[in-house]
Amino acid sequence: MFSTVKAFEGQHYSNLKRQCLQSGRLFEDPLFPAIDDSLFYLGNRIGRVHWKRPGELCDDPHLFVDGISAHDLHQGQLGNCWFVAACSSLASRESLWQKVIPDWKEQEWDPEKADSYAGIFHFRFWRFGEWVDVVIDDRLPTVENQLVYCHSNDSNEFWSALVEKAYAKVYGCYEALDGGNTADALVDFTGGVSEPMDLLEGQFAQDEVARNQLFERVLKVHNRDGLISCSIRATTLEDMEARLDCGLVKGHAYAVTDVRKVRLGHGLLAYFKSEKLHMIRMRNPWGEKEWSGPWSDSSEEWKKVSKSEREKLGVTVQDDGEFWMNFEDFCHYFTDLILCRLINTSYLSIHKTWEEEVMRGSWIHRNGPLRNRAGGCINHKATFLQNPQVSVPVLEDEVLICLQQKERRATPKEGKGENLNYMISLQHNTNLHICLLNIQKVAGSIYINSRCVFLRKELKEGRYVIIPTTFDPGQQGEFLLRVFTDVPSDCNELTLDEPPQTCWTGMCGYPQLVTQVHVLSADGLQGQDANGASDPYVIITCEGEKVRSPVHKDTRCPKFDIKGIFYRKKPKEGIHIEIYNKNVIVDTFLGQVTLFSDPNDRQEQHTVYLKDKGSRQDNNLPGTLTVRVITCTTLTNI
Repeated sequence: MFSTVKAFEGQHYSNLKRQCLQSGRLFEDPLFPAIDDSLFYLGNRIGRVHWKRPGELCDDPHLFVDGISAHDLHQGQLGNCWFVAACSSLASRESLWQKVIPDWKEQEWDPEKADSYAGIFHFRFWRFGEWVDVVIDDRLPTVENQLVYCHSNDSNEFWSALVEKAYAKVYGCYEALDGGNTADALVDFTGGVSEPMDLLEGQFAQDEVARNQLFERVLKVHNRDGLISCSIRATTLEDMEARLDCGLVKGHAYAVTDVRKVRLGHGLLAYFKSEKLHMIRMRNPWGEKEWSGPWSDSSEEWKKVSKSEREKLGVTVQDDGEFWMNFEDFCHYFTDLILCRLINTSYLSIHKTWEEEVMRGSWIHRNGPLRNRAGGCINHKATFLQNPQVSVPVLEDEVLICLQQKERRATPKEGKGENLNYMISLQHNTNLHICLLNIQKVAGSIYINSRCVFLRKELKEGRYVIIPTTFDPGQQGEFLLRVFTDVPSDCNELTLDEPPQTCWTGMCGYPQLVTQVHVLSADGLQGQDANGASDPYVIITCEGEKVRSPVHKDTRCPKFDIKGIFYRKKPKEGIHIEIYNKNVIVDTFLGQVTLFSDPNDRQEQHTVYLKDKGSRQDNNLPGTLTVRVITCTTLTNI
């Protein structure tokens, strides 16, 4: 099922189970023993705990009872609603939970083959770019013969408790799961990409058009087997898990278990109506405390929907923690939404296919200007560009970027670790480390200490650089960068701080300065078509290097916004800018400008007249260009 699966801590399930069966002993995990250290890192706060196997808690234990569903999970004495909500979403996706729970039929208790039971189970999670297989024994923490943590409605069903134990082992102990990010768990269950969305910032409650567009995105993620979670932000400690009058709970993760367009009306009339209500179904990991507003379980609104439609939606009138809301109310109350997409990279799919580039890197702090790769944020101008830099050539299209840092929370012996505050910065780029004077930020995420940050951006054709950066300089850690584009992007880390010197460098010259030419716009160009407009494009040339803009249709005043960065061996030679009108047969020349940049002027902005090729300043053509030139006398700031 997986191209590569790594055994967590070197424990191989099949070998360990075979050894147990041969010896006739039930498995006892030496790496996650049945002691308080596997439960707490701050000390026992729940009293005496007894570790018991499922067979000691009931007569007929099973992994699954009547299949698997979101209703199997109930949060225990641990603030891990984020994990339980992710599990609820996972339970609704057979193709996904069978990855997390491999060989589930073989792992199931079989009364007819009692001699095959060895007290050992294994589960799989996607961690930092690879699937890991985690082995556990089935001794579970109990108090007064009741499971302390995650448990099922059915007292003899144990898949949720066992998955939670395996996850706790990865994090170091159960208490390390107290408080976390649902997005992390969703990624661990799928290997997908989580996109957090701020519903307040997007003003979806007020903007109907934006809200409808958001619903279509959420519906698409759901229909393509993505996982979704949501929450209402708590701004104070007092707000955490505070219940609102409508029944919703603040600071609490909910799993989205269905997204539908619901027909209103009864009988054939419903099928001829174009009106459909945008609906979303959620589940509270507590298994109780539901939404009490419109479209709640027993509300009058359901009378507007036919009985067959209600049955199709699975509407039940019971306090099981699962409920429907219309999407408008959802956007009014909920503040945060997490969409975990399974990015499609298969050419056999009928859906959009993405090309994925994966790179591993690290922030390393060393002495010396050329070896440090932990420069901190842009506020630290002397070190910012010492951060790792990854070059990405892009055609004009949407780009998805996911940056993940290696988990730091799984360090119970030293206390609960804290992740780094970090972000993605996207800049225009050359083939070398970019210079501080040449930086123009195209996009970026916020600094946050979550395990993953996500950036989605529509980009013009060009070359860009991704700068993963921690907030403070000198912080060290590993990161995983995933870039999704329409066509192969050929990402590569920039390691050269200056152009390489060769045996020809002395003869041919060595760059003395770097100049960025930014053609902003043109005005008053000659019209060439029946409407008096043209289809202009610009070419910037310097010492044999060229940069060309896209064609701008039907305009005499194009906004080019095109940049070229040139490492110049002969600073006294000019930089040539030529404007053409695109034509089916032969492109028409509209004029040119030659600029001479003074190295002492770090930044210049020009409005210059176009002229004929080879002419002097006195033969100006109609039209002007607005150009910004930035020059740096040193090649790098690395």
